[in-house]
Amino acid sequence: MSFVGTKYNAKFAAEEYDVIVVGSGMGGLTAAALLSKAGKRVLVLEQHYTAGGFTHSYTRKGYEWDVGVHYIGEVHKPLSPLRKMYDLITDGALEWSYMDEVYDRIVIGENEYQFRAGAENFKAGLVHHFPDAGPVIDRYLTLLREVNFLAMPALVAQKVTPEFLSGATAFVTDPLVKKYFCRTTAAVLSEITSDKKLIAVLTGQWGDYGLPPEQSSFGMHAMVAHHYLDGGNFPVGGAASIARSIEKVIESGGGKVLVGEEVQEILVRGTAAVGVKMANGDELLAPQIVSAAGYFNTYGKLLPREFADRMGLSKKLGGLKASVGHICLYTGLKTPRSELSSLGNGNIWIYPDYDHDANLAKFLADPKAQLPMVYISFPSFKDPQWDENYPGKSTIDVIAPASYDWFAKWKDEPWRKRGAEYDELKAEFSERLLAAVYKHVPEVKGKISYHELSTPLSTQYFNKYQRGELYGLDHTPARFAEKWMKPRSPVQNLFLTGQDTLFAGVASALSSGAMTATEMLGPKIVKALL
Repeated sequence: MSFVGTKYNAKFAAEEYDVIVVGSGMGGLTAAALLSKAGKRVLVLEQHYTAGGFTHSYTRKGYEWDVGVHYIGEVHKPLSPLRKMYDLITDGALEWSYMDEVYDRIVIGENEYQFRAGAENFKAGLVHHFPDAGPVIDRYLTLLREVNFLAMPALVAQKVTPEFLSGATAFVTDPLVKKYFCRTTAAVLSEITSDKKLIAVLTGQWGDYGLPPEQSSFGMHAMVAHHYLDGGNFPVGGAASIARSIEKVIESGGGKVLVGEEVQEILVRGTAAVGVKMANGDELLAPQIVSAAGYFNTYGKLLPREFADRMGLSKKLGGLKASVGHICLYTGLKTPRSELSSLGNGNIWIYPDYDHDANLAKFLADPKAQLPMVYISFPSFKDPQWDENYPGKSTIDVIAPASYDWFAKWKDEPWRKRGAEYDELKAEFSERLLAAVYKHVPEVKGKISYHELSTPLSTQYFNKYQRGELYGLDHTPARFAEKWMKPRSPVQNLFLTGQDTLFAGVASALSSGAMTATEMLGPKIVKALL
């Protein structure tokens, strides 16, 4: 039920296409859909057995899990730019279900703080715990708006402005990007409050972008916090319905989404990209190539090394860092949600105390240290079609950060056959995550009938991130100071898209796909489509 795409076949691949897109994550699919609607015939190539990137779902033992879509903001508003873009790339076929008013519960130690949908509700919930913090929350909400409506457009302008005009626009864009994206979250928030507990609560969603406040870019934090401020949503039918809906748009334009075969190389002739070479030796040619495979893969692996070195791309990659990895426990319950009456569909973020940075540092240095964060999501409770598709069952996802280095010695072992020691390590982490679930969701104790753990090696295997990173590039201030990461590459006819081109998350990847398509088609065409 979750499978999206057609098995790779040289017959389909040998047909003529206007654009080849490498990777079927949200950025690649968005760009492909917009290009298709503009009259381009697009071929999307995905090495995984199903399309969708982090929006894909998988089934096991009669259950279905969404691997990366846990909630998406703003799409419940029909006139929001994000909703309009989703409607455009799916021909309006994708439906959304609005979550409970309390979309995130931040649990720190023995205290719980509820994030309620709507700015005033959000503020009221925090003032209940911090009675004197009203003016601080007002200033915080103003900062979120300034990032979204001032700094974010400036960042996009930096990425799409041609080099010969960048000097003229820099005096407007650079100060905004530096002020908000090139400073840490902790630095900005410490200017409006000295209350460390309040800062810890405000940054209680740091797992959505992978870095605690002393390391993360404030602009990145603000984009995420503002994105969910009016509540969360979930795709009806599960995350796979996103890619499934987009695939139909691509196919209606004469294109194809092919899965199960890896792109080995981007073919370059002279200074221009002309096609791709597959792992099986097939060479496919097209006038334009889009890589949604991330910067490390595109410039460090897919482009010929001598070409990347000559253009200085290899050196630039050396200044970038991969984001944190993660473990995820996918659990299945032979209990319908109707019998789990106390469970809502809001997410739970669990922290041992108020020092996010210190806790993460201790854990990454010693995996036996206290878990610095546990995120619990209830996908079967978010999807109104779940009971129809999986009657009598429920699912829970449980996520924590993890270091790739803990698992690296098994990286060359085959999937699901990495040996007893690897399985034992997974079992240890599974029990620790289950303990967190039983403590904070005691109603499910004794009702979990199946569970399995993914590790950074799973992400590396299925998503081809080289160190199993969850969010591509690390979202530090230094990352946003780099101006060379743009949708138009230095290689003629080669474009990039995905979360590395903009920032973390499904909504960002969609926006980056729109940005890339605009770069290829021109703003007038994309505006006409909208």
